[in-house]
Amino acid sequence: MITIPVGLGERGYDVVVGPGARRSLPDVVPSGAARVAVVTQEGIDVDVDPGVPFERMLVPEGERAKSLATVEQLCRELARFGLSRSDAVVAVGGGVVTDVAGFAAAVYHRGVQYVNVATTLLAQVDAAIGGKTGVNLAEGKNLVGAFWQPAAVLCDTETLASLPAREWSSGRGEMAKYAFLGDGLLDGGRPGAKLLGLPLEEQVAMCAAIKAAVVAEDEREADRRMVLNYGHTLAHALEAAAFGGRTGPDLRHGEAVAVGLVFAAELARRLGRIDDERVKLHRRVVGGFDLSAELPARSSASELVGFMSRDKKARHDLTFVLDGPQGVEPVRGVAPADVLATLADMGCAP
Repeated sequence: MITIPVGLGERGYDVVVGPGARRSLPDVVPSGAARVAVVTQEGIDVDVDPGVPFERMLVPEGERAKSLATVEQLCRELARFGLSRSDAVVAVGGGVVTDVAGFAAAVYHRGVQYVNVATTLLAQVDAAIGGKTGVNLAEGKNLVGAFWQPAAVLCDTETLASLPAREWSSGRGEMAKYAFLGDGLLDGGRPGAKLLGLPLEEQVAMCAAIKAAVVAEDEREADRRMVLNYGHTLAHALEAAAFGGRTGPDLRHGEAVAVGLVFAAELARRLGRIDDERVKLHRRVVGGFDLSAELPARSSASELVGFMSRDKKARHDLTFVLDGPQGVEPVRGVAPADVLATLADMGCAP
């Protein structure tokens, strides 16, 4: 097992990575918990035993499950179960489950403790770590949520064996992001070679360690933590186009992030922050993770910019995380004309 500490003082916790990590759940359930609500989804066949009496509760599948209605229903189930403030929630699943269960834990009784048992690659390398919980509105992705740190995160790599191919792609999209955030991951002129060449447990642990270090430095996304959103502003806009009653692209989160990484590089070049070779590097990294860098057909630039302007990271302007001379960093006040022109260069309709 590989253990990565998330250094947040009294709110600190460990991320445990390796085959069979979920079996250490009884050791990390908060002391004093007399019962546990295990929140998961239909079809997640992962056995867990928290070591105390528990009840299994299901949330719906898909991005549309990330809603206030789902959180309300889950909180009502917690109340019927009799979960007290000293008890705990255990989320077993991918990013949808950890986001919804974590947010419910943050608001039920004004906060109960929770543990994430991450069962997808995306959740293990990113979504389950860092305490950002939340749900979507029709107006945009993750617009309602809370910072609420888990008591522990268990990344059992055994659970990845049965993942569908597109869930692997989704996780690799986040891994591609980390190739630009971690020192030395762009190794020997071969983008992502160091990360891709590692055993799976070490790949997950390396990404988790990068995220843990950033979260420890900036827990509530005042500045530094925004780098973890590299590629995500366009990604969230693409995802927002697919829910809230709209018909949008069929993209998993990490697939959208891969497109967003290349878009961010193209935008950075337009702004004079990076050169042509750096843009090519982004495309090679995305390709090295077997991901597409192309915008979905029928994407609308004006619609995407509208969603970007409402993204949770915007500060009454268009804010992007972009590569540059000092590396990846937040850039505020980007002109809409530059964003529209970059989307047009990538083949996006007006």
